[in-house]
Amino acid sequence: MIVAEDSAILRQGIVRLLADAGIGVPAQCGDVVELPELVARHRPDAVLLDIRMPPTHTDEGIVAAAGIRARFPGTGVLLLSQYVETTDTVRALAADARGFGYLLKERVADIDELTDALKRVTAGESVLDPEVVSRLLGAPRLPGPLDELTAREREVLSLMAQGRSNDAIAQHLVIGAKTVETHVRNIFGKLGLSADLLGHRRVMAVLTYLGASA
Repeated sequence: MIVAEDSAILRQGIVRLLADAGIGVPAQCGDVVELPELVARHRPDAVLLDIRMPPTHTDEGIVAAAGIRARFPGTGVLLLSQYVETTDTVRALAADARGFGYLLKERVADIDELTDALKRVTAGESVLDPEVVSRLLGAPRLPGPLDELTAREREVLSLMAQGRSNDAIAQHLVIGAKTVETHVRNIFGKLGLSADLLGHRRVMAVLTYLGASA
């Protein structure tokens, strides 16, 4: 694991939390200039980095994440931000949602949530902060296939966008696993994602959801 965060205090705090959780951090940095070299040298399972980094504190993290995913496609990327920046997140996810995550910095205090997110992106899953998903859900969008979904199906898709498994969705909504499977199957059908598609239907459903909210 490599941590890139310009705030030395926050960076050290994250590294300490990860170490306490048994996650090694062989390298860390305060900007994105040396990050590609560190990734090439250590080949970490994942990189955790801030979205707003020096020198402009705008989208350096997004650009660095795209570069890492292009050069090292097997490396997971977990972005952190103090703000909900849905436009940049959708743009980054649109290329390939696998192994990509976005959490608000306030979640860092919850080490279980942070380590779970890191494990998910390392395993090739996508993880979105619930607040990001909530903002996407309420964003203005053009009419599309999502309008065909019921309120419950949209709720299930929202949880899918957060990276939750069917079992986790069932526990969160307090419904049966078979009911979740039915909702997921209905979502695929209404979005036109047939079983013979080459892409992963779950990822494609989430991308449809996110893209419609961009």
